[in-house]
Amino acid sequence: MFIHINFEDKGLGFTSRDVVPRKGRCCSGGEMPVIAVIIGLFLAVMFTVSTVGAADVDEQMLFDFTSRPSVDDWIEQSDTIRTVGMSKAVLVLQKTQVFQRAVFFALLNPQPNGAGFAGMRVLTALDLSPYSQIRLRVRAQGNSSGYKMVLRHKGEDDEPYPTYEQFFQVHQGAFEDLSLPLSQFIPYYRGRPLNSSEPLDQSNITSMGLQVYGGVYLSTKQAGPSTLEMDWIKAIK
Repeated sequence: MFIHINFEDKGLGFTSRDVVPRKGRCCSGGEMPVIAVIIGLFLAVMFTVSTVGAADVDEQMLFDFTSRPSVDDWIEQSDTIRTVGMSKAVLVLQKTQVFQRAVFFALLNPQPNGAGFAGMRVLTALDLSPYSQIRLRVRAQGNSSGYKMVLRHKGEDDEPYPTYEQFFQVHQGAFEDLSLPLSQFIPYYRGRPLNSSEPLDQSNITSMGLQVYGGVYLSTKQAGPSTLEMDWIKAIK
């Protein structure tokens, strides 16, 4: 004996009349009992869920500044770690009636003896090995448009260990999405590239930071006040 269930699933494109035999009919001619319908629906739902899940893992939100309650875990790391340093950086949340984002304020005061950067960083425990790039939604204003992201790995978050850095340019006045390939983070020590250090271990990122640079060892020089507004930072496959 079979049970007749009257339903219509427009999303899947069939009704109970298509697949469930009525009372008193046998399951001949390609018809199936209700238990088979239930199993089929279950498998269809599971397939949909697995498909959505696969799309979600194409990216990982690292820092969503549009909803974070605080950025107190970000700390300053500017050239004032040296006696001659005179620059300053802060990271704050801008909260209005209609939006929220982070603002990285920096005052660059480069010195002739080599000091000249302002930055903020946060300690992390990130496995970015499944991903190929870091993406930021940002807008620059002020004197500087040249920034860099600074990563550290394996708990080597301070000197004498190297940093892993990538420079990027931000256009003034309009928000844009910038992608930084993880393969292009290069080891540096005190602003100079290193040739003998191991590559970045993407599976064990323990510090992430942003800096605006004075360009002591570069042809491009920057100085004075600047801001970098940020909506989010993501990892992308």
